[in-house]
Amino acid sequence: MTRPVTLPSDARILVVALRRLGDVLLTTPLIRSLKHAFPDAAIDALVYAGTEGILTGNPDLKNVLTVPARPKRGDTLALLTKIAKRYDLALSTQTGDRPTMLAAIAGRRSAGLLESTGLAAAAKRFLLSRACATDRNQHRVRDILQLTELLGIAAVAEVVCPSASVRSAPGLPSSYAVLHAAPMFIYKRWTAEGWRKLAAALRERGLATVVTGAASDRAYLDDVFQGSDVTRLDGRLAWPELTAVIGAARAYIGPDTAITHLAAASGAPTVALYGPTNPRLWGPWPRGGLELAWDASGTIQRRGNVWLVQNPLLCLPCQQEGCERRLDSHSECLDTLTVAQVVSAVDEALVMRQAA
Repeated sequence: MTRPVTLPSDARILVVALRRLGDVLLTTPLIRSLKHAFPDAAIDALVYAGTEGILTGNPDLKNVLTVPARPKRGDTLALLTKIAKRYDLALSTQTGDRPTMLAAIAGRRSAGLLESTGLAAAAKRFLLSRACATDRNQHRVRDILQLTELLGIAAVAEVVCPSASVRSAPGLPSSYAVLHAAPMFIYKRWTAEGWRKLAAALRERGLATVVTGAASDRAYLDDVFQGSDVTRLDGRLAWPELTAVIGAARAYIGPDTAITHLAAASGAPTVALYGPTNPRLWGPWPRGGLELAWDASGTIQRRGNVWLVQNPLLCLPCQQEGCERRLDSHSECLDTLTVAQVVSAVDEALVMRQAA
């Protein structure tokens, strides 16, 4: 292990994570590792506005700072004034120019991930106190946790969910499964018919169906679940409530989305429907950690409380944005994923919950 970094007992630490919701959630093991190593430190996170909710109630953080994804000059100047050399240590969890520069400006000491080669990487290595090359062949959580080795501290590979005093949302059925049918991008969607038939299969097993999603998903979910007997909670739950609803479910079923990562971390029996994305890099991180890496392709894989379901076509996983290489593309691997295969994984997950 690298020589441990030395910090004051009352150190201030900043973690820069300027990506989407799921990426921010997968940064929480690094934050937890820092809190274990420096229990008296005040740790802040810097994230894009709109993603801060996934860190609600995180006990390892003191503050969550936000910046617009497309900041104006005034936004940038205000942020730099606020953070410049205000931290004993600042960490960039990405290789990009902006997060690297922000970490270098914010911290009296800084560390971050870099690309392995190139002039830009060499320049960034000069800016940072400590740096290591990103490893795009391993899971994103393990890639980020390289920073713990760089700092000479122990890694704690635990994804931390949003938390608060809330235990559940009102009016829930006594025994239910959660369906989250709406990922951010169309190319990650399963079929509407598949979701309807899955809801019917859950009813046959004596389970109510609770549907979650954002307010912006309502039109799509209206179409998917038209005529189905489901409880709709889309647009009604704050992050801690959503965590509680999923955590109390008999099972959760969802696509490659931040909510599926949240379900896996909550400990709920989680069935994840994956298409183009490589699960070796971006698969759900089960509660208790991922001891055995996900295979890149398979029919039904299980790791801990997570079942990962794929339709293993020869092109899977392509790591592309669907068959047409754009965010609103279809994905054949998901279009042809059968209900029977998904239900088989759900049945296994229900047995786990019953045995718990």
